[in-house]
Amino acid sequence: MKLAVLSDVHGNCFALETALADMKKAGFDRIVCNGDMIQSGPQPHETVQLLREMNCSIVMGNSDAWLLSGVETDAHLISDERRKKLNLVRAWSLSKLTEEDRAFINSFPLTVSIDLGRGRSLLAFHGSPTSFDQFLLPSTSEDEFQEILKPYAESILTGGHMHLQYTRRLRDSQNFFFNPGSVGVAYNHEQSGDKGFLDPWAEYAMLTVDGMQMSLEFRRVPLDMEKMAEIYRTSDRPFADEAMSQYAM
Repeated sequence: MKLAVLSDVHGNCFALETALADMKKAGFDRIVCNGDMIQSGPQPHETVQLLREMNCSIVMGNSDAWLLSGVETDAHLISDERRKKLNLVRAWSLSKLTEEDRAFINSFPLTVSIDLGRGRSLLAFHGSPTSFDQFLLPSTSEDEFQEILKPYAESILTGGHMHLQYTRRLRDSQNFFFNPGSVGVAYNHEQSGDKGFLDPWAEYAMLTVDGMQMSLEFRRVPLDMEKMAEIYRTSDRPFADEAMSQYAM
């Protein structure tokens, strides 16, 4: 079985199309999405349409839960200025979604379990199995990391939220955790200078299970930045120019 695992599209349908084209070249049996698929990008409705066509498993992320409810579960992390901008983008995103789109997003579960055969499974979530706001990073202390995931260590685990490709072994287990990175908003967490820039690619992971053999591949697919800039420019998304200025081009 080949599982394409992706996360954090954030309403960037063009990046999702780019990643999907690469997935088709590589070949896959199933797609699993780790949440934050719709909110913040220039193409919320188009992203929903493509996800429906992909017929993939999708978990609920914090930004899409907030898109629907307006309830800020991570409010302490947001400045007042940023909150005002996010609320304007949220209102715009909602105006682009149909009732059917909203019902589709609202159907996302908090976790998805995939049978890998031979008694093995993959458990997908956004932040952690118990909270889509949970931070799990390479720098998270070993004890904290293991304590959060210990109850689920009978499965291979995959999450999103951090927009960062990495993997960590689960303690006292043959299994591991991995983050496939972000399709729509990839970035380097460790940057010098005052302003951090986004990466000009879509990233995802391919998990291959063949009997007792297993492999995990992190993939990065370059984005046509001129085309993406045109998509932002022709959208009426608030702060579109500011969003594109985050890319180092």
